[in-house]
Amino acid sequence: MSADKVTASYEVLNPWADADPIPLKGLAPPLDKLEGKRIGLLCNNKRAAPVILDTAEKLLKEKFSGIKTTRFIAKSFSVSSLEKNREGIQ
Repeated sequence: MSADKVTASYEVLNPWADADPIPLKGLAPPLDKLEGKRIGLLCNNKRAAPVILDTAEKLLKEKFSGIKTTRFIAKSFSVSSLEKNREGIQ
């Protein structure tokens, strides 16, 4: 082996993309009223979730006339599973 020092170089890679292809839009402005709106209720499959959603749905319908509710059940807790459910929203 030679007495000369061997130098090595390493390239550090970032797992994130250089740019997000979807620009951020921020929060939607608050609604001025709920009457006549459709409300999505997401069940996360925890033990009390169906009972809580039943109560929330009942209270919403009592307080705001003409609202419609749609139930969604999360099969898993991933974003992609929730995005698939979103296709059913009209």
